[in-house]
Amino acid sequence: MTAQLPVPTRADSANSVATAAAVVTAVILWASAFVAIRDIGAALGPAPLALLRTAVAAVALTVVVVVNSRGKPRIPRSPRALGLIAGYAVVWLAGYTVALNASERHVDAGTAALLVNLAPLLVAFGAGVLLKEGISRMLMLGALVSLAGVGTIAVGNTAHRDVLGVLLALVAAVLYAAGVLVQKAALRYADSLVTIWLGSIAATIALLPWAPQLVHQLAAAPPHAVIEGVYLGLFPTAIGFAAWSYALSRTEAARLTVSTYAVPAVSVLMSWLLLGEAPTALALIGGAVCLVGVAISRRARPPAAFSGLDRPVSAESDGKL
Repeated sequence: MTAQLPVPTRADSANSVATAAAVVTAVILWASAFVAIRDIGAALGPAPLALLRTAVAAVALTVVVVVNSRGKPRIPRSPRALGLIAGYAVVWLAGYTVALNASERHVDAGTAALLVNLAPLLVAFGAGVLLKEGISRMLMLGALVSLAGVGTIAVGNTAHRDVLGVLLALVAAVLYAAGVLVQKAALRYADSLVTIWLGSIAATIALLPWAPQLVHQLAAAPPHAVIEGVYLGLFPTAIGFAAWSYALSRTEAARLTVSTYAVPAVSVLMSWLLLGEAPTALALIGGAVCLVGVAISRRARPPAAFSGLDRPVSAESDGKL
């Protein structure tokens, strides 16, 4: 007797559409973050802008968590759990954001997005070394290919004296990858929404020393810079993370991660349409090579530390922005 496959129901179809919509929403919002940061330019400093973004995200996520938990969020009480959440928040939500903001003062949004998308490969290396998951030949090959891509991007930006921007974007990618690995451990103690929420609060606290500078710069900043700063916290961070978490809970994380490869392409398109900017020809070629390297590395067995991109947030749930 031949086994019959289950027939998809209307509920299954609706769920698939909702999941796809959540993924598209997250990718577009994350891509737009690179463009907004670039457009803000020097109106707000890297650290003050990061503070504004995390503070807005913290307020928005507080509302979401309170409503979702009916006023009783499940906050982990273990000092180790809270320490891990604070650690990933400082490294990723604060450090990464500051580095990215600084990078985009020197390179266009598309180039920054292409370089930051090296983070999945760096996470795989970190998991192989720190979590003892091993480093495969495909991972090594992917790393070498991506390294060639980074070199091509650097050469493409040398003529424009933007090497500093390339280096800062690479620092951002390293901080992002380190944050994912720390968050991987933090997720053993709390769900992704609570982790994102507490992380946003911790990052805001870490950036508070720049509050006086933020207040001073907001008073002199053009209206569009203030609006875009609030947009970064509310949409790419709070809503983008929530949309990704929704999709992540309804599909395989490893498969979902592939969709983040669309972020640089969307960023390049948005940057060209909205800002009239585009990466140099060599940067585009280098970016494509980088993504090929990341794709090659993903052909190896997916490491536990990077199965999804909850950007940014959830490692099994692991951002961008």
